[in-house]
Amino acid sequence: MPWIAGQQLQSGKYVIETVLGQGGFGITYKALHVELNQIVVIKTPNEYLSHDPEYEKYIERFIQEGRILARLSKDPHPHIVGVIDLFREGVTHCLVMDFVEGENLFEAVRRRGALPEAEILPCIRQIGEALSVVHQAGLVHRDAHPGNIMVRRNSKAVLIDFGIAKELLPKTLSSNGIAGNEGFAPYEQMSRGSREPTVDVYCLAATLYYAVTGQRPTTSLARKLDDMSLTPPKQINPSISDLLNQAILKGMGLEAKDRPQSMQVWLNMLEAPKATPPPSVAPVHKKEVVRPQVKLKSKATSDKPATKSPRIIPWGWLIGVLLSYLLVGYLLATSNVSYIIWAWAVAVAWAWAGAVAWAWAWAWAVAGTGAWAWAWTGAWAVAVAWAWAGAWAVAGAGAWAGAVAVAGNKLLESFSKFHTFLILASTSSIGLVLGWLGHKIFNTSS
Repeated sequence: MPWIAGQQLQSGKYVIETVLGQGGFGITYKALHVELNQIVVIKTPNEYLSHDPEYEKYIERFIQEGRILARLSKDPHPHIVGVIDLFREGVTHCLVMDFVEGENLFEAVRRRGALPEAEILPCIRQIGEALSVVHQAGLVHRDAHPGNIMVRRNSKAVLIDFGIAKELLPKTLSSNGIAGNEGFAPYEQMSRGSREPTVDVYCLAATLYYAVTGQRPTTSLARKLDDMSLTPPKQINPSISDLLNQAILKGMGLEAKDRPQSMQVWLNMLEAPKATPPPSVAPVHKKEVVRPQVKLKSKATSDKPATKSPRIIPWGWLIGVLLSYLLVGYLLATSNVSYIIWAWAVAVAWAWAGAVAWAWAWAWAVAGTGAWAWAWTGAWAVAVAWAWAGAWAVAGAGAWAGAVAVAGNKLLESFSKFHTFLILASTSSIGLVLGWLGHKIFNTSS
């Protein structure tokens, strides 16, 4: 006979307040833990099962799983009911658990109808994660139907009332003894007492079916024995997503082998695939349209080659080089020097072009660090070469030094050292030739 309100257990440690539920396997009581002044739940096997031949095995399983749940409670999970105590009152074994305030999903659906997908999915995921922990501990809940999922006022879900010892079905019970699970249990659980994790996958998927449709799904036994079909939940509630519809149908696969083989795999089916953003085209666009500034980097900072701007070398500077060497050529022709001196002048011009190219490159590489002195050094080195080549270069040395320093930045922005050398060498050579031709033409006309 069930205990009545006010009955004391464990010498007054617990006081029964009311019966919360009674099924074929056990009775659940709401009680007061006197010392802690805390409301708790006490679960016991049904007394009339004591006459069953399998009763002792049933009790052994009850105690074994109660101890495992107690070990789980040493590292409390926010979505699994905590186990407080395991004791024996007379001949009755008792499992004491936390009392969870709120309403179960049966009550929520009866009060509100089908629940919005966005609201129920977080609760189902929480329970699924809790069941994964249970499975890792070697247990299977086997009773994850809406009545055993409590939703607190803060919308957090808690898994309660483990279906302990349902592997061994007492012979005194008919198949109707598990009618409370009708529509939520897979047929292999009802017919063979299966304890595989796929049982909980089916139960939780069926619970989600009920939550989003407001209707109980077709029972697995009816589907198996009577060949009845399972109406897809989206046909009942068209507002749910295709992803959710497919996850429910997959989780409620009639045969265990057709379902996800672990809870985590099924939970992954509830997650929408994350969209991979397309590669940005901004860098490519900038390279094609914008003309970046020159950035020469040392090998210590970057292995990428410096980007050079495609600007055109200033015509003013080229004309200046051309006219200067035209004057040099004219002066050399006027002096009637030998061809050796001419060859030497061309060599000096080419050496000057190379020196300028290197001096400008060096000046740009150390720009911004006060190293423009290098450009001046290169320029004056050119002036010395001019002085060595002939007295005519002395007068223009200072002017060319300044020109080199100022023009170096502009030229090297546009060209490599090799390009700068070719342009200056060609321009100076052309200037020499034009100066010589000018002298010849002037003398002939005289």
